[in-house]
Amino acid sequence: MISIAIAALVTVVTPESTELTVYNQGFGFVKEVRSIQLKQGRQTIAIEDVASMIDPTSVGIRSLSNKDSFNVLEQNYQYDLISPAAILNKSVGQRVRFIRTLGSKKDVLEGTLLSAPNAIVASPQGQSQQTYNGMVIRTDDGRIVLDPTGEVEVEHVPNGLISKPTLLWDLDCSEAARNSIELSYITHGMSWEANYVMTLGSDSTADLQGWVTLDNHSGTTYENAKLKLLAGDVNQVRQNAGFGGGGGFAFARAAPTPTFQEQSLFEYHLYTLQRPATVRDKESKQISLLSGRNVPYVKKLIVDSMQGYNNYYPSEGSVGEGSIKPQVRLEFTNDETSHLGMPLPKGKFRIYQRDSEGSVQLLGEDQIDHTPRNEHLSLVVGRSFDVAANRKRTNFKQINNHLAQESFEIEVRNRKTTADTVFVLERHWGDWTVLDKNTEFTKLDSQTMQFQVPLEPNEVRTISYTVQTKY
Repeated sequence: MISIAIAALVTVVTPESTELTVYNQGFGFVKEVRSIQLKQGRQTIAIEDVASMIDPTSVGIRSLSNKDSFNVLEQNYQYDLISPAAILNKSVGQRVRFIRTLGSKKDVLEGTLLSAPNAIVASPQGQSQQTYNGMVIRTDDGRIVLDPTGEVEVEHVPNGLISKPTLLWDLDCSEAARNSIELSYITHGMSWEANYVMTLGSDSTADLQGWVTLDNHSGTTYENAKLKLLAGDVNQVRQNAGFGGGGGFAFARAAPTPTFQEQSLFEYHLYTLQRPATVRDKESKQISLLSGRNVPYVKKLIVDSMQGYNNYYPSEGSVGEGSIKPQVRLEFTNDETSHLGMPLPKGKFRIYQRDSEGSVQLLGEDQIDHTPRNEHLSLVVGRSFDVAANRKRTNFKQINNHLAQESFEIEVRNRKTTADTVFVLERHWGDWTVLDKNTEFTKLDSQTMQFQVPLEPNEVRTISYTVQTKY
């Protein structure tokens, strides 16, 4: 334990206004307006209530009152913060007073601090090793005390230590006056993400609520800030890593009016909160982003045995055979007709539905990328329980080194008490031609054929076809 007396630092100048733009890549851009009384001539001003994760190379300062009122000669960022280790490291060679307890008695040592306790990292022959350097005190009577345990008192706080990260400017001012200045900087440790709650109704429509989850680990609080969120993949050269966001409110009611106003900015989208917000340090804040009522959706059951294989060519060893659980997808369009039409920032979708007792149950989750308005979304919810499929290759013939012929059967079984439709996707690469089939299909692209299979309750249907592939 260290007993010290800390001298008062520079008086903090509280921002008159703050604008905070947070990027979903782990950093934020801060702009503050502050009023400072300047003297004529050269002087130093200090602002200490800034983010501890600031990028000092991004700091800018300019006068809003008179752009020619001062010149910036130097700009410094001081971050050597007061701590027991920092004080002891800077007190080597200075007098200290050490109090230790020996049984029921206290022993007081006074002398000179020869070594402060710290970890030393050495790299002999390219291999990093860490060793501990303990405390060493030379007492006034000439003894050398090694690594004592107790309380240390220093005579004063060493120069250069501060209680908070501080920005310092060396200014040359043309006149003495109160000046309104704008301070701007980039800080790491801030991030945001979107979270969406989609609650399905009983009539193939759903209610959608979007939330913003904002995380602040930048090291300072932004009071009553004008909050803006930028969605997009912004290129940034940096070394520091950002921090991820949190979860989302599952069952909150939709906001009656939009809380964010959206606009296009360059190749990105900017969302501006329509009220001031206080973003506290080490806080996760959630704010309503958007809402949509009665959004029409389509549920699809998809059997896709060859998804992810990529460039498979026929051979003696077949792939994609066996039992298949159909994938369940929900699809809708982000347009005004669907009561949406707002660019959707990337984030997690959670899909819910109420059971027969009215309780909301989670059906599944999926992640979306940045999605413009008027785009089609397809969300993976899970796997079907009561619909099953089985795929097998019934014939294979190698005609020559670059030509093969295969036959397949896909059995689809509906074990539900209601009718449903299953979409069976079959994928082939190279130059392929279907020679025979028992069910019509749609060619979705150069690699994919789709069979649409309507099924009555407890109905079983089998798709069969023969394909010839040249590769």
